[in-house]
Amino acid sequence: MFLRRRPVRLESERIVLRLPAHSDFSAWTALRQESRDFLTPWEPVWAADHLTRKSFTNRVYWAQRASRGGTSLPLFVLRRDGLLLGAITLDNIRRGPAQMGTIGYWIGQPFARQGYMREAIKALVHHAFTELDLSRIEAACLPENAASRGVLEQAGFKYEGVAQSYLQINGRWRNHVLYANLRSDRRGRTEVR
Repeated sequence: MFLRRRPVRLESERIVLRLPAHSDFSAWTALRQESRDFLTPWEPVWAADHLTRKSFTNRVYWAQRASRGGTSLPLFVLRRDGLLLGAITLDNIRRGPAQMGTIGYWIGQPFARQGYMREAIKALVHHAFTELDLSRIEAACLPENAASRGVLEQAGFKYEGVAQSYLQINGRWRNHVLYANLRSDRRGRTEVR
């Protein structure tokens, strides 16, 4: 018998994490546009159609397929009253001997530095360890992104090193600092450079 799994919905004290829906288009577009200057230094260059309905529709369908296929878990971060705050994705989920994934995230400028993303990261990592049975969650950010580094450290991630030319950010290849959170971590605090 075929059993359809319910879409993932994670809740914490102030937020809800869930898959994007077609009805989120207006809120997503408005928040991305409003936060464009804030996000540009930390993200890949937006495609010309980034804020279009067609692009968003493709994003929603990809999120559904990736979630069902177990390769990625792209979630919107919403305040409990339904206000969109940002997004977080558990991506590149690898099974077998690796049992790991990578997180990426963004928060709208009006909601930055209020603890929402730390709460989202903790909720998603808990889900990854307890429900998805992953053993390792990785994250990377630009060395000068003090806010992102801080939120990762506050959420239990530990610094592991530097990856040269890791991603194209704002139009150029950039080095990134690497962090990881382990289900069974006995390393203690690591020195951050």
